[in-house]
Amino acid sequence: MRVLLVGAGGVGTAITRIAARRPFFDLMVVADYDLGRAEAAVAALGAEGSRFRAERVDAGDEAAVAALLDRHGCDVLLNATDPRFVMPLFRAAGAAGAGYLDMAMSLSRPHPERPYEECGVKLGDEQFAVASNWEKAGALALVGMGVEPGLSDVFARYAADELFDEIEEIGIRDGANLTVDGHDFAPSFNIWTTIEECLNPPVVYESGRGWFTTTPFSEPEVFDFPEGIGPVECVNVEHEEVLLVPRWVDARRVTFKYGLGGEFIETLKTLHLLGLDRTEPVTVPGAAGPVAVSPRDVVAACLPDPATLGERMRGKTCAGTWVRGTKDGAPREVYLYHVVDNQWSMAEYGCQAVVWQTAVNPVVALELLATGAWSGAGVLGPEAFPARPFLDLLSAYGSPWGLREQ
Repeated sequence: MRVLLVGAGGVGTAITRIAARRPFFDLMVVADYDLGRAEAAVAALGAEGSRFRAERVDAGDEAAVAALLDRHGCDVLLNATDPRFVMPLFRAAGAAGAGYLDMAMSLSRPHPERPYEECGVKLGDEQFAVASNWEKAGALALVGMGVEPGLSDVFARYAADELFDEIEEIGIRDGANLTVDGHDFAPSFNIWTTIEECLNPPVVYESGRGWFTTTPFSEPEVFDFPEGIGPVECVNVEHEEVLLVPRWVDARRVTFKYGLGGEFIETLKTLHLLGLDRTEPVTVPGAAGPVAVSPRDVVAACLPDPATLGERMRGKTCAGTWVRGTKDGAPREVYLYHVVDNQWSMAEYGCQAVVWQTAVNPVVALELLATGAWSGAGVLGPEAFPARPFLDLLSAYGSPWGLREQ
């Protein structure tokens, strides 16, 4: 397998460090708009970097990305950029006849009149609209294959296949007890993406009703996370799992709730109140004259790069899937989860916990595709594949998952 990895930020760099220890690929081309960043990711691998090459590419330039895929004979494009670049990279892979894998899906657009009741353009709609083209070409676009979405969806498929006869509700529950020394506000993941998913109308799925929206931060609940993290208040947030799980798993209700914390929620509300969450450029004075800038990009530039926070970060992060239903006629409720301790991920890989946890899952998926344990054509989510091979290989990577009866 020959892989083009686009994006050499925190997650992209973590992908290289995880993949370098696995033998399933012949070449991984690490491409970024900033060539120096791609070169640094490769150089950091040392002797393990012989199968890696650094290149410069603009993720928004479909022709340049397709040409890079062709030049290196890559079989698959792994997208480690933010969601703004999903569609150009998705289209570039299709044009080059390569496979495609991402960790987030095409962006949503709220309903113009009823944003907190009805869906407008949903996450992934643009990709699923051309699924038949990929299927006819015999090519696979594996979408939403990070940790959430990704591993959380694998957990949903595992629950349906092996733990339940009927499922009443699947709820993704994400929480952490991470702190960053020296920072009062320092998100552990890409703030651009965090603003997008937290301030958009959250989506809920119910059988018989389908997908519908609610208000941001609605339906708060306290969820007790394992391995010492403890109780965290979680709220509804827009996320891909709600759009993916019902396509392949039979459940009466699907939700996603994120453990943000009151201070984080108030900060996001303030950003929205001031219009600093907007992506449309505004004109501001500059030394050489007026300059058009995106307020959200300014916010991101003012905050520390999450990939650089590992040395000052303490605690654990947990991604998981809570499932309620019946087995053999009796009620059952479980939480399937994956916890990463920042101290471990920094010592073992030099990567902070959140980006490492995101990065390990697409590498596992690539290995399953390379060995033929997973195969398919079209635009497919993680739920479309058997869960057991993935979970077994994740454990073999030295990062076991857990199951707690509720």
